[in-house]
Amino acid sequence: MRRRRTVTDLAPGTLVAGVDEAGRGPLAGPVVVAAVILDPARPIRGLDDSKYLSEERRGVLEPRIRERALAYSVIEVSVSDIDRLNIFHATMYGMSSALAALALLPQLALIDGNRLPKQLCCPARAVIGGDASEPSISAASILAKVARDRLMTALDALHPGYGFARHKGYPTPEHLDCLTRLGPCEHHRRSFAPVRALLEPQLF
Repeated sequence: MRRRRTVTDLAPGTLVAGVDEAGRGPLAGPVVVAAVILDPARPIRGLDDSKYLSEERRGVLEPRIRERALAYSVIEVSVSDIDRLNIFHATMYGMSSALAALALLPQLALIDGNRLPKQLCCPARAVIGGDASEPSISAASILAKVARDRLMTALDALHPGYGFARHKGYPTPEHLDCLTRLGPCEHHRRSFAPVRALLEPQLF
């Protein structure tokens, strides 16, 4: 079992929001960012980085997080915003927006990764590997992942042939093959190289 390392220098009762995203790497679909303030009086067992959990386990934990958290928010950053801002700035924007959308103002945000958005509604710390070490970030990771997977499954029904329900927009061999055969759909990220390469010949 992996040992969890958590923040220990906070005063009891400090409202801490964990923030994480899902979908930075895919070629299609939005980035989804979640923020969660957990309730110390209602602990949730089994929280972990969503990548380490099975789809079934995420499906069990997701409604439990929504039910027991003091506050949570889930934000989608659209493909058009990703193409306009670039993926890094779109993710930073989503993190700021997710924190601002919380019903409670946190006293501290713990954000997965090594970078912080410039404009935040509260003090924040970047936590490398936080989705596997900080329970609030783990909870955010699960909410973001489940929400995005559901969205990509819905897009699969609207755009059959791309396999969105299986690969969730990531650049798998299947997805790249579908892109080559069918061309990009409206939900593909034009600023990402494999998609841009298919569109560039149309510019001449």
